[in-house]
Amino acid sequence: MSSMIVISATAVPDHLRGALTRWLLEVTPELYVGTVSARVRDELWSAVAACTDDGMAVLSYPANNEQGFELRTAGTRRREPLDFDGLTLIAFQRDGQENAKPA
Repeated sequence: MSSMIVISATAVPDHLRGALTRWLLEVTPELYVGTVSARVRDELWSAVAACTDDGMAVLSYPANNEQGFELRTAGTRRREPLDFDGLTLIAFQRDGQENAKPA
């Protein structure tokens, strides 16, 4: 079954942006929206994660949880989604701060 996805891809190569527009609409620069199957979503995300390099990308898609969606992130300048008692929160990294994982 198809579902709506949203991908935000910042500072990614032009070839990746072109590949995303084959399946999704670029509604504003670097923001892609579309309805695809889970298999296509996973394949698109694999391509995005492999090409992000110094950029940043976030994927949001429907899920059966309290918030109604899940997030995936890729890239070096990313914000880190953290699970907090079943809710996804975003941890911001300060400049020069290492990625800290909660114990």
